Amino acid sequence: MKVRVRFSKKGSMKFIGHLDVMRYFQKTLRRAGIDVAYTEGFSPHIIMSFASPLGTGLTSDAEYMDIELKTPISSREAIERLNQAGTEEMPVTGFVRVPEGKANKAMTLVAAADYTLRFRKGHEPGTEWESGFPSFFNQEQIPAMKKTKRSEKEVDIRPMIYEWSFEKDILFLKLSAGSVANLKPELVMDTYLSTQNITCDPFAYEINRCEIYANVGTEDIRCLRSLYELGNEIL
Repeated sequence: MKVRVRFSKKGSMKFIGHLDVMRYFQKTLRRAGIDVAYTEGFSPHIIMSFASPLGTGLTSDAEYMDIELKTPISSREAIERLNQAGTEEMPVTGFVRVPEGKANKAMTLVAAADYTLRFRKGHEPGTEWESGFPSFFNQEQIPAMKKTKRSEKEVDIRPMIYEWSFEKDILFLKLSAGSVANLKPELVMDTYLSTQNITCDPFAYEINRCEIYANVGTEDIRCLRSLYELGNEIL
């Protein structure tokens, strides 16, 4: 049985890197007594994969991990066991069954993500820094310098910004995500501030990932559903 685990990443756990998150859940699953499947061979390990590893220093309300169970367990019991075995700063909030097959892997389904971005106290760039948002996001094209593994190139990020709103000093962004087109919220804000001739301090942003989506529609007609909605609760 293939299941999808949803968890949050808060507090000091935001400074834990992806490899450490993997090790954390390997130990937590064992402590919780969840009968998971292992790979075969001389060095077996738990069969698990993550939807989209979160950058160090970011918090999240909805991270996703796929695992395989040897023995079924109800969603309610699994959540209770995992939270008893784990830390309060990385609670498990969902446990659902998902269809088998590579096409249903969380990491291959990722198409978009929601973020909130705000400035840390004492790092705000001044008064009325947000006044240019409407004209910025209403542009047909937004050129930005995007770093790749080997170089840096100019790309149009406007097609990768699906939604935006601003309220009470918090910028909400729904952005393209995944292996095909991935846009980070800090690049959006950096690009905007550059148009306002504002330079920010390093690590000035507080970023939270709110949700991760799959596109169940087409490239032309996008229909986004959260990775959690693609599963069913285990009774």
